Amino acid sequence: EVQLVESGGGLVQPGGSLRLSCAASGFSFGTYAMMWVRQAPGKGLEWVAIISSNSIETTYADSVKGRFTISRDNAKNTLDLQMNSLKTEDTAVYYCSSTDYVYWGQGTQVTVSS
Repeated sequence: EVQLVESGGGLVQPGGSLRLSCAASGFSFGTYAMMWVRQAPGKGLEWVAIISSNSIETTYADSVKGRFTISRDNAKNTLDLQMNSLKTEDTAVYYCSSTDYVYWGQGTQVTVSS
């Protein structure tokens, strides 16, 4: 059974930090490019960051560039997103996904509010 399980979300004040993690199982995680995608209340899906299968290439949405860092550990089948200098507009449900959209997690809520 394929599983992607996100964790690490929560409530944080503006300017704060959170680290999201995604644990993958049931598929060849190390062969897939992966990404973090978010959905803010009342809005569509927005990709946030992408990482290649071997971690050599990373790409970020302009809205998070310089504040978020995506990483992975293929030995542990984990995908992480370090989020710094959080803004209220970062409030969303965050999902980890393969870049072909085949595999998705259930999402973790991030709320940035004072």
